[in-house]
Amino acid sequence: MKIKYLLLASVLFMMLHSCKVLSPKQYKALVASRDSLQSRTSHLEEELARLQADTARLHHELTELQQNFNALNKNYNASSTQVNQLSGDLKKREARLREVEDILRKRDEAANALRDKLQKALLGFQQSGLTVDIRNGKVYVSLTDKLLFPSGSIVIDEKGKQALKQLAEVMNKEADINMSVEGHTDNQRVVNLGQIKDNWDLSVLRATSVTRYLTEVEKVAPQRLTATGKGEFQPVDPANTPEARAKNRRIEIVLTPKLDELYNLINNK
Repeated sequence: MKIKYLLLASVLFMMLHSCKVLSPKQYKALVASRDSLQSRTSHLEEELARLQADTARLHHELTELQQNFNALNKNYNASSTQVNQLSGDLKKREARLREVEDILRKRDEAANALRDKLQKALLGFQQSGLTVDIRNGKVYVSLTDKLLFPSGSIVIDEKGKQALKQLAEVMNKEADINMSVEGHTDNQRVVNLGQIKDNWDLSVLRATSVTRYLTEVEKVAPQRLTATGKGEFQPVDPANTPEARAKNRRIEIVLTPKLDELYNLINNK
């Protein structure tokens, strides 16, 4: 509106200043010029209003963008810190994983080497019910009861002593191997065995007999041995047949390489 009034005042000033009497034609031309100026002024005012509105909107959008940028930058910095921390943790875990894998590889290599030695030393007894295999990094020497004991007895017979003697010769050269002697029975109830009341007794006493023979006769260090009785509760064949029961009546000597490195690694995690 100010522009419109200024233009009108300018036109009046020019008319008064000229001190001339205008002809009708000149007057119409002057009025037309004034109307044209007013129209152009209105357009300029409308454009000015639009520009002011656009400017305010752009200021608002710019403020929001700046706020979003600041938030994103803050999140990026936090994420970058977290990524660096996770990367460091990952490197530590990878190093630990390699260390554990290396120790377990050594364990498996030791178990395989021990199995091979025992299979070679006990080759002559494998037709009589002796097996050597590896489970979970441990070597299992399984001897059926008929290889070691007369039926229902806890006294080792001569054939059983020969098998244990061959086993002891290998084990006395492997000082880093611990042994657990496990007695196992079938699920048939024990009858008429005097002091032996049940399968628990039978499994424990047979394991103890083997342990005594290895330590007292074959001079295996007693600190390396543990005797346990498992009774009928860890069968290798759950079928209720004579063949399955014969498999379940056994002595298992579990040979475990000492893993001090692994235990230390676990305890110091």
